[in-house]
Amino acid sequence: MVSAPAMAAIETENPYGLLPALKQGGPIAWFLFAVLLIMSLGTWYLLFTKWFDQRKIMNESKEIDKKFWTAPSLREGASKLPKNSPYRMIVDDGIRASEHHEGRLTDKIDEHEWVTMSLERSQAAISSKLAGGLSFLASVGSTAPFVGLLGTVVGIYRALIGIGVAGQASIDKVAGPVGEALIMTALGLFVAVPAVLAYNWLLGRNRDVLKHIGNFSDDVHGFLVSGSRVSQNTAAAKVAATAPVAKK
Repeated sequence: MVSAPAMAAIETENPYGLLPALKQGGPIAWFLFAVLLIMSLGTWYLLFTKWFDQRKIMNESKEIDKKFWTAPSLREGASKLPKNSPYRMIVDDGIRASEHHEGRLTDKIDEHEWVTMSLERSQAAISSKLAGGLSFLASVGSTAPFVGLLGTVVGIYRALIGIGVAGQASIDKVAGPVGEALIMTALGLFVAVPAVLAYNWLLGRNRDVLKHIGNFSDDVHGFLVSGSRVSQNTAAAKVAATAPVAKK
């Protein structure tokens, strides 16, 4: 007679789960599983860290009019921004370029062009920082299914070996390797799909962030060259003035 605890253990034990499949697959299955695990952890880490950085910059953009443009000068406005803020980086680089031009480049290059080049370099550095890690997500999204497929091939190969050794295609000989193959396929898709979605989502948010930073850079450039901020309502006013009035 089999005791009740032993009977329950037999019923709950699954010989075709993830861990049994990895044990049957041997070092190759464990290695592929470790690669997929590293890819998955890296994907989720980049997703949350990049989202946090983007959210921080977007929150700063909402406070620019209150903290920065209400200051009497650009330098005092920059002091109100966080030290590691991309907006402060643009202001500091713009001021540095303007002062450098006044001291050395007055007769050699136009101030408008010199400040423009400096601000463009700042925006390029910010864009490069925001894009950091996205190539990893793209690589995971494109290679994870193939890593899982490699595990699938290994599992099917082991199943064929089992059939050849046994001389017959019995279920108990092929169920384990085939189950391992299907699990590796599922793991590859489980890793790849979030990476692709995260890449596209973060890329779209990066465009919005860089749009705000570009507008701010244009305002700083206009202030450095002309001494005042370009009105944000000028274009809207022109459009409203030229738009036809609807008849009631």
